[in-house]
Amino acid sequence: MVRVFTFASGKGGTGKTTMTINLGTSLAKFGKRTCIMDADIGMANLGLSIGLEDVPVTLHEVLAGKASIHDAIYEGPGGVQVVPSGISLQGFQQSDPERLRDVLKDLTATLDFLLIDAPAGISRDGVVPLAVADDVILVVNPELSAIVDAMKTKILAEVVGGHVRGAIINRATPESAGTVSQKMEKVLGARVIGIVPEDQNVKKAASAKVPVVIKYPTSSSSVAIRKIAAGLAGITYDKEVMEPKDTFIDRFTKVIFRGKK
Repeated sequence: MVRVFTFASGKGGTGKTTMTINLGTSLAKFGKRTCIMDADIGMANLGLSIGLEDVPVTLHEVLAGKASIHDAIYEGPGGVQVVPSGISLQGFQQSDPERLRDVLKDLTATLDFLLIDAPAGISRDGVVPLAVADDVILVVNPELSAIVDAMKTKILAEVVGGHVRGAIINRATPESAGTVSQKMEKVLGARVIGIVPEDQNVKKAASAKVPVVIKYPTSSSSVAIRKIAAGLAGITYDKEVMEPKDTFIDRFTKVIFRGKK
């Protein structure tokens, strides 16, 4: 049976889209039939982040009743399926967010996991993604404004019938990681299901339009993300099996090509 997770945040810039992409990619690489969907029909950053900004059919056309959801599915990194939103203002204006409920019925039959990237903040087009998911996961930075805004999103999710599974603390520093988890659980009233550290490799991967779990698989953020993905999938995280190996050939290649692009 498919599991639908909606990733939400109270404000922009928390790394919600990055988290959706990398968790979806990790689940796909675990052998799970996974699709990630950009339900942020206004900003539509997910497709841009992995080089799918020029595709002919997007969620805009689907929500406007002009295309089938199956025409808007594309192959993404690591074998993950991707449903991007469009970047045109006209497409946004023609989209009906309420159609998303029916769209999901057609999409989920062949999947193990569907990960939805919801709009940040509180908006009309952000309500449906919160309501249709099996679980809502909040992506929060360890700062007061992000936590307060995430609490508002949690309240909204519960009002529309959604279930908040927990929160992911993203871009945590060594100083904040030790104490922020308990404080955030107390303030949000939601369990912290993972902490992803601040990692410059995330920005480097984003510039290359490649998920960090593929571009820099041994980085601290990639390891943390794979552990969260394993928890979502209900599988035991086996370091020997799931961690990429830094072999002699890998190290030799790094030395030879150091500094080259």
